[in-house]
Amino acid sequence: MSSDQHPVPPEALPPGWGPVECCRDYLAYRRARPPIELIADRTTADGCHPGLGLGCYWELQFQCLLEDRTITERIGCVSTRHAAVEGLLECMSRIHGRVGDQPDPAELRGLLADISFADAIPDGSSTS
Repeated sequence: MSSDQHPVPPEALPPGWGPVECCRDYLAYRRARPPIELIADRTTADGCHPGLGLGCYWELQFQCLLEDRTITERIGCVSTRHAAVEGLLECMSRIHGRVGDQPDPAELRGLLADISFADAIPDGSSTS
């Protein structure tokens, strides 16, 4: 796949969503109204449990504009690019038609909280 070809064909995207950037290690899709961006970023697996045997994973995030600042929050982590693409599509379909003109990070968190990602990996950021 060339670096300028997006892994999701335009006809598979929910209305209002479009590609922003696509390269080997980064995927981003945006919705203009309300302004929301979904990102899959390939990251080194330093934060993963060593027993998982991963050299890298894909971190899914959302970004939204809240007044004069950009809010970025983690949605989840998956082990493959394919799972990242599928995860982004699931997030888009959850958000489509359910978010008002002014996105609220708490509302987005709630919509995306219970998504079951394929190839999900445990969150290594939580500690007791």
